[in-house]
Amino acid sequence: MQDKTIKTPSRGPMGRMGRNVGESAKDFKGAIKRLFSELKSYRVLIMIAIILAILSSVLSIFAPNKLSDLTDEISKGLVVNKDNLEELSSKIQDNASRKMSNLNMVQNLQSDMMTDITEMPEELKNVLFEEFEIDGIKIPVDDQYEFVKEMSTLDENADANTLYKKIDEMPESIQNVIKPVMNIDTIKAIAIFLVILYLCSSLFNYIQSICMVQVANRFAKRLRGDISRKINKLPLKYFDKHQTGDILSRVTNDVDMIAQTMNQSLANLVSSITLFLGTIIMMFVTNWVMAITAILASMIGFMGMITILKKSQKYFVKKQTELGNLDGHVEEVYSGLNVVKVYNGKKESDKKFDEYNKKVCEANRKSQFASGVMMPIMNFIGNFGYVAVCIVGALLTMNDLISFGVIVAFISYVRLFTSPLSQIAQGLTNLQSTAAASERVFEFLDEEEMSNQKEITKTLNKEDVKGKIEFKNVVFQYDDNDKPTINNFTALAKPGQKIAIVGPTGAGKTTMVNLLMKFYEINSGDIKIDDVSINELSRENIHSLFTMVLQDTWLFKGTVKENIIYNRKDVSDEKIREVCKEVGLDHFIKTLPKGYNSEIGETDAISSGQRQLLTIARGMIEDTPFLILDEATSNVDTRTEELVQKAMDKLAEGRTSFIIAHRLSTIKNADLILVMKNGNIIEQGNHQELMEKQGAYAELYNSQFEL
Repeated sequence: MQDKTIKTPSRGPMGRMGRNVGESAKDFKGAIKRLFSELKSYRVLIMIAIILAILSSVLSIFAPNKLSDLTDEISKGLVVNKDNLEELSSKIQDNASRKMSNLNMVQNLQSDMMTDITEMPEELKNVLFEEFEIDGIKIPVDDQYEFVKEMSTLDENADANTLYKKIDEMPESIQNVIKPVMNIDTIKAIAIFLVILYLCSSLFNYIQSICMVQVANRFAKRLRGDISRKINKLPLKYFDKHQTGDILSRVTNDVDMIAQTMNQSLANLVSSITLFLGTIIMMFVTNWVMAITAILASMIGFMGMITILKKSQKYFVKKQTELGNLDGHVEEVYSGLNVVKVYNGKKESDKKFDEYNKKVCEANRKSQFASGVMMPIMNFIGNFGYVAVCIVGALLTMNDLISFGVIVAFISYVRLFTSPLSQIAQGLTNLQSTAAASERVFEFLDEEEMSNQKEITKTLNKEDVKGKIEFKNVVFQYDDNDKPTINNFTALAKPGQKIAIVGPTGAGKTTMVNLLMKFYEINSGDIKIDDVSINELSRENIHSLFTMVLQDTWLFKGTVKENIIYNRKDVSDEKIREVCKEVGLDHFIKTLPKGYNSEIGETDAISSGQRQLLTIARGMIEDTPFLILDEATSNVDTRTEELVQKAMDKLAEGRTSFIIAHRLSTIKNADLILVMKNGNIIEQGNHQELMEKQGAYAELYNSQFEL
């Protein structure tokens, strides 16, 4: 962070949530267009992922057809070889008819055969039957006779088991011709092809997932980096107008939502659309009757699901809204827990919590009910589609219009058809949320930045600065205010002077310091450091000239030593101990388990006074020509204040110091006291001079000792 201090407004009820998940983009098309324009640098990976997703879907679409061929091939090995059976019967009949015709014995032979074929004379067998081959297998005369004899005893309504028993009783040559036989080579080839098909589909899908993970992570990393850099370029007025929770939500929730969509939804959406359209085409190519059956069966269920989704959407939005209200209430009570306890507000707080909790529970119940219905409906759609396909397929198979394998293929098509629809719906929903998230992120990145400093080349080295600061007719007005906060302010701080700025709340004391640090741009007038206008100096250069100790304390997760030497290098342990002794911290630090190497953080149970002393020690480590103390001793006790005051006096030696204080006893030894009111200096002088005037300063000073 470039700035040493940033004013952070308190978070409201929705501060931590940032925004509702159900929120939609103000300009969906514009947000999506901007998002894809920002993804140009990743277009190669995205295109690879999309192409692989399409290929994976195409392979999945072709798989059911090969599965149908495999099923038909296996089915052939489970039933009698009808072709050979028909050929066998036909050849026996043709040979018998031909021979009987040639011998002019048709009537007599037919009469004998009709009488009892089981008692046919041997000489008649040789006359009627003739040896032949089927598929390279010789069928002897006796075997042909046995076949005719067994088949003549078979009832027309006999079932498959009876037929197979008869076949088992027939001669070996007949069995070899008509017995069910699987073509293992063909089955193996189709199975291997299917395995390769599924493996390639899975591999393509895996590679596209890796590509999209790379895109998502890199893009999210870039967005977070852009936001981090943007924060340092935004003027302080932006943070005055926006909640801290809202800014944090853009860095975390919104960026994560974009990354999640890139990772899961984009390629899957393309894959699902391809799978959906491709499945429809392949179903109609395979069999149009079955295709219409599968589509109608699935669409009946989807119509019900869409109806439920439309009616339940409001419950999901309400759930997030009520959850945000509950979250805000808990955050407010937690942050002001001491106030709640002191004013006995626990009962009222619990009552409000119960109200919010009840609303969340009710909204959650309704939304979860609607959400819970989705899975049973999806299962019903799939099962209803399977049943419809099986019934219609059975009717078509009975009429020899399709094979059994087609039914198996359509069972797979039903699954491929219903799954993409839910994924497309989910993907479009995620895209809506992503559009809203990206709109918020890009809105933040497009915010107006502080004035450009590229043309600023002048620099003041802190070793060479003498310490003179001059305010000339400074005028400043906040954007939302009707009148200026600082109005024609003029003052001169000589090198080494201790300047105290006092006045009632809202007089403009802290605003003057912010203008001096160039956190805000002045409307008119000028501020000069060693006769150099701050407009000719960069913010980083100005910040390097000042040490600031603020009323608001800030500690980060780290050791005591790391907190004190924040952003400084080559600071000796001896120097740190010396500073801590001067501000009265050394004894407290020695009581910690590891002394200066003890881990502390913002949430640790350290008193406000100890926090303030740590920040004062941090400021004393800085070796700069200017010092700013903004109510730096407000959180310490009187005894500690005396120690800190002596340390501040020593720190201020040879430095130009600005002290903002409400406790006027701390600035009695100031070289110059500026009394401000409504953005103007109404009195100035040292403590003695101002007390003798019996004016505004004397009134403020005396009021602090009145009972």
